[in-house]
Amino acid sequence: MGDRPFLLIGLMILALLVSVAVLAPLIAPHSPTQQNLEKDLLSFSKEHPLGTDKLGRDILSRILYGARVSVLVGLSTVSISLLIGLFVGSLSGYLGGWVDHLLMRLVDVLLAFPGILLAIAFTAVLGPSLKHVILALCLIGWTGYARLVRGEILALREKEFIHAAKALGGTSARVILLHMLPNLLPPLLIQATFGMAAAIIAEGSLSFLGLGAQPPTPSWGSMLNEGRQFLLVAPHLTTFPGLAIMITVFGLNLAGDGLRDLLEKKGK
Repeated sequence: MGDRPFLLIGLMILALLVSVAVLAPLIAPHSPTQQNLEKDLLSFSKEHPLGTDKLGRDILSRILYGARVSVLVGLSTVSISLLIGLFVGSLSGYLGGWVDHLLMRLVDVLLAFPGILLAIAFTAVLGPSLKHVILALCLIGWTGYARLVRGEILALREKEFIHAAKALGGTSARVILLHMLPNLLPPLLIQATFGMAAAIIAEGSLSFLGLGAQPPTPSWGSMLNEGRQFLLVAPHLTTFPGLAIMITVFGLNLAGDGLRDLLEKKGK
């Protein structure tokens, strides 16, 4: 992996994000929800390395705990969307005919709406919460996986080893699970990496609008929203949550690009 520094950097950032999310209760210097109005809007200090917000809460602790929200949303959205997309795409590509037309038209209808607007409408109707954010992102997130899986299945089902498996009496489920699914994993892994980055950005956007994680739960998006009114007097309130989102998405994109280059090279 030494000849692929970008992949290594991306995986290191991803590992750091997961480690911070898991170890947040151990490494956070303060409680992320503890208020101290006497220490509001403090700048950097030994006690508060990244300062405090308008309620005197430690910014570093809230960023560390905010990583848990991002990891939860990213992993949950990708996992659920991947499973739904894998099921729908497999049925569509393998069976073809009216099943393919029906499922793909459903995908086209969902893709006709801007994803973030559909997520805003969904969470606005059900009410703002982290659970509803995940459901909203899954509602639109599975379509990309379904199209990817369908395309791969259409190519694979004409291969000789698939015809051989069918000739030996393999059922449709057996052919898909044992012979097609292993060949689908590399492109799905790449798609999932980019999907996790998109989910984290979407969660940050919805939380910024007040539709995501609700106070006092720390979320990078809600921290940006809370700090925007203090941009001139306390820019650290928005700088560090913004950097956290930027570095996380940057690392995931690096990892996705690196994996794509690695797998394409192996496939040649």
